[in-house]
Amino acid sequence: MRIPSTQALRALDSFARHGSVWRAADELHLTRSAVSHQLRLLERELGFDLLERIGKGVSLTPRGQRYAADVRKALTVLGDAVAQNAGAGVGGSFAVSCTPGFASLFLCTHIAEFRQMYPDVALHILTPRRLDDVSNAEADAFIAFGVGNWPNRAVELLCDISFTPLCSPTLLNKVGGFSKPADVLRANLLHLGDTEDWARWLALAKVENPDPKGGIFFSDMNLVFSAAIAGQGIALGDELTSRGALSEGRLVKPFDTAIPSPRSYYLVSEHAKAEHPVLNAFGGWLRAKLSKDGVGVY
Repeated sequence: MRIPSTQALRALDSFARHGSVWRAADELHLTRSAVSHQLRLLERELGFDLLERIGKGVSLTPRGQRYAADVRKALTVLGDAVAQNAGAGVGGSFAVSCTPGFASLFLCTHIAEFRQMYPDVALHILTPRRLDDVSNAEADAFIAFGVGNWPNRAVELLCDISFTPLCSPTLLNKVGGFSKPADVLRANLLHLGDTEDWARWLALAKVENPDPKGGIFFSDMNLVFSAAIAGQGIALGDELTSRGALSEGRLVKPFDTAIPSPRSYYLVSEHAKAEHPVLNAFGGWLRAKLSKDGVGVY
């Protein structure tokens, strides 16, 4: 059997991770009709249905889900092979501005791998004052957290996230556990910047007459997590930045209820630098790393 085109396989992988054609189109820099066309061609070539209509939406069939999982593994292997052999000739100084939480809790725990693959690159990691700030003239690229609206810039969605309550086992024992969502109000609410995320979570959890305005406010996710780990209150965190603390048992999830964040992580750059060799190398490595860790765009 002939191997399907890489473009069609990437369209399937992107759709599987996004759950929607329009998000896949944004990631692949294609029109929605082009993505739909690739998926239809792939179905025809494979000889079985990948997609099924559910109400007004479209989702993968069970067989499509299994095939998409195999495709992701194959694309990851291909990406790794390309990356491992792409280091030659890629070098120079390159500066990336990155939000503090993403930088310290994800990027800094993996960055030596990029250096090993591209030993001739002198990579500088900077942090902005605001999570969506892409104004630093010293930066060649930005990992920003926002709604994706940066006019006159090349913008690529890296990762969507959802927030769920997180606290230390010590705090959980101290308050006698959280049996219902309203119980979180018995502890200090730890906020990143404002009360918006906690207000949305309390509303989703159907907590009546909540008052999220109390608690402690921080300007940096590192500080939010430090306070939560120290048992000073309960935070809202995401899978990407809290994975280490959760796996080590320093934080626990008292509830499964999670709210999708209206903001996401994006790779942002000037259009003039779109073909910069280091940017392409860094972007490719970052996408592969996020996908391999199970926190790629979905």
